Amino acid sequence: MWTADLRKAHQAARALRVGTVHVNQYDGDDITVPFGGYKQSGNGRDKSLHAMDKYVELKTTWINIG
Repeated sequence: MWTADLRKAHQAARALRVGTVHVNQYDGDDITVPFGGYKQSGNGRDKSLHAMDKYVELKTTWINIG
């Protein structure tokens, strides 16, 4: 979306049911920002800490060293 009106940009971003909204630029990307869509175009999120659960299994290890 292209606009000089920041208020309109925020209104449109809230109204759109999408995972990413670009305002006055396209394809800005950062590995620390979650990526994903809505409905069938996105199951969960990739990238960032929001995706960690998809790629790891938690394990607890107790060790008595005393």
